[in-house]
Amino acid sequence: MLQPVMHTLKEKIIVLASGSPRRKELVENIGLKVVLCPSLFEENLDPKSFGSFSEFVEETALQKVLEVEERLKAQGQVPDVVVGADTMVTLGEEMFGKPTTEAEAFQMLSRLSGRTHTVYTGVVVKTAHKTTKFTEKTNVIFGKLDEAQIKGYIATGEPMDKAGGYGIQGVGGTFVERVEGDYFTVVGLPLYRLCSVLYDLYRDKS
Repeated sequence: MLQPVMHTLKEKIIVLASGSPRRKELVENIGLKVVLCPSLFEENLDPKSFGSFSEFVEETALQKVLEVEERLKAQGQVPDVVVGADTMVTLGEEMFGKPTTEAEAFQMLSRLSGRTHTVYTGVVVKTAHKTTKFTEKTNVIFGKLDEAQIKGYIATGEPMDKAGGYGIQGVGGTFVERVEGDYFTVVGLPLYRLCSVLYDLYRDKS
């Protein structure tokens, strides 16, 4: 999708306001070079103060981007593009963050077992002249899990830094019966929409 503007994009300093090697790998796999710069934003927004899950993840992503951009500018660095993303797992009206204990991970995975949940990823793409925000959501259907399977997965350590207590691109993917929507939304960066935004930003300048 980006081939017509790739020569322009390759000249840009693209910063990912994230510490996620998974997101960096996704962007590099499509031929772009990115610099990881984890945001220091505390992510302390109250989901209840937003009208929807989409608004919440977009605002969190925006605050990550703004913090990174301001910090880099203060250091004399001016990125051409800053991309931020925030992913959350929801079950009905409830939001699942990253588990803080193994017991909490067990509770989350037990509740997701055999059910359909929805993953939202909000993305912000900011240049000097334009800020674009969007959210993608994907339904994930888990197979039925027994206690031994959940405990065995928790013992791998993978659930502890993942929203909802699982990583679809890792061992946690073995729990997923099917996905309805963009798989990459669940990984943490919806590639199709991201590339669409980048293409629209730079096609007139190529």
